[in-house]
Amino acid sequence: MATDRSSGSLYTSIENNIATIEFGHPAGNSFPAELLDRLTNELNSLAQKNDVNIIVLKSEGEKAFCAGASFDELVSIENLSEGKKFFSGFANVINAMRTCGKIIIGRVHGKAVGGGVGLIAACDYAMATEAASIRLSELTIGIGPFVIAPAVERKIGISGLGELTLAAEEWKSAYWAKNKGLYARVFDSTKDLDKEIGIISSKLTSYNPEALKEMKRVLWEGTENWDQLLTERAETSGKLVLSHFTKNALAKFKN
Repeated sequence: MATDRSSGSLYTSIENNIATIEFGHPAGNSFPAELLDRLTNELNSLAQKNDVNIIVLKSEGEKAFCAGASFDELVSIENLSEGKKFFSGFANVINAMRTCGKIIIGRVHGKAVGGGVGLIAACDYAMATEAASIRLSELTIGIGPFVIAPAVERKIGISGLGELTLAAEEWKSAYWAKNKGLYARVFDSTKDLDKEIGIISSKLTSYNPEALKEMKRVLWEGTENWDQLLTERAETSGKLVLSHFTKNALAKFKN
């Protein structure tokens, strides 16, 4: 059952060395700042738990996987400090996923937009249903996916990032995302997806935890500068969201 809480929800369960994080929000499983902070803290906490080898990241309901950052908070930004803080939310989550020593599996059951695509890209292994199409629509409101771009590029390459970003009004199918490397597999139904999530999670927990930790390190080699890089990108977005173009575009969407 989906949450009706305006601040969203976040629940974690641990069983057989597998931690399952489930987030939710009534607005398409989008992320207000408070929920992003909670997810960041939860990932940092799980990174320290010896009884957790694998993390599964999923969202509530049967519709969207994640609609990105909170639109209400986006339109309320009034200065650079607020803008940088807002866009730092996903930066912090991505960096927490990057530095967490656990393999993170993404369970993507529906559409993902903006920051939601960044979350998927920051997973070490993601699987999805046919309904899990993706879109980066930031250019339509005068900003860009600058914070999540490094994570997305890492998975689908610079050409894929360019195509996804510049075709800002176009949904890309789950199979497009699979062919580009964002998804490992695509399934007909959530039932089949969940079955495979269970199988691969169980297999991974049977492997040497130290080997998994070292593999995680290998997968993220070359990203050691991301703490600074994503902070700089958040400031870039914070400046753009204050522009006349973006304020007008947001006003049209709001109305």
